[in-house]
Amino acid sequence: MGSDMQILAATRSWFDLAYKHKYGYHFEHLGRPIIQYPQDIVAMQEIIWETKPDLIIASGIAHGGSLILSASMLALLDYADAVNGSATLNPLHSKRKVIGIDIDIRPHNREAIEKHPMSHLVEMIQGSSIDQSIIAQVHEKSSSYKRILVFLDSNHTHDHVLAELAAYAPLVSRGSYCCVFGTVVEDLPAGMSPNRPWGKGNNPKTAVREFMKRLSDNGLKDSDGNPLDFVIDRAIPNKLLITVAPDGYLRRT
Repeated sequence: MGSDMQILAATRSWFDLAYKHKYGYHFEHLGRPIIQYPQDIVAMQEIIWETKPDLIIASGIAHGGSLILSASMLALLDYADAVNGSATLNPLHSKRKVIGIDIDIRPHNREAIEKHPMSHLVEMIQGSSIDQSIIAQVHEKSSSYKRILVFLDSNHTHDHVLAELAAYAPLVSRGSYCCVFGTVVEDLPAGMSPNRPWGKGNNPKTAVREFMKRLSDNGLKDSDGNPLDFVIDRAIPNKLLITVAPDGYLRRT
């Protein structure tokens, strides 16, 4: 489908129309609003099930729907381990965790997340995801985990996302993903993001392009000093078609 110009054009037209109706705000996961498109929600659960992370790092909390999605998938991984005999199921003492970072965790959202049945798998950190003290805190908390997955979905400006990629992509384990949401901003008609600091030429997709160029030019290292290599997994958006993350699903090789 990724090479079918007719379906791509139809998808582009539909996306632009649906975007005006704030389509991504229409859905929930296990009772919490999740500001994601259903197709990307499916991709997220597929990635989590495939990569089986011990830790998910997520920038951007909002109402907590994406955190709860990640936590519920980790709970399913714990359940599967117990069924397979590789672990004892103790739902309240999982070794897996979701770390959510947000510069402004609203009190009512924090309360709702903390009261949710999946809250035992969630840790929230308030502060800018690119603040050096927050980055250091997340790196320290990540040090005991072996399989790490990253979701970036906070401030969508070029500089912010590029700084997030520099901070958290080195934590991603081989075979896992750093998923950058909001790359679709570059593909939207001009003026579709009013009253936002991001737009064409200044968004997650431009940050991904710069990050991939830096990887190619400079040979960056991960947190353990190993070579850091990512590829853009285009098979995911090619099957989703409707996605806020075209060229945003980065798989570490």
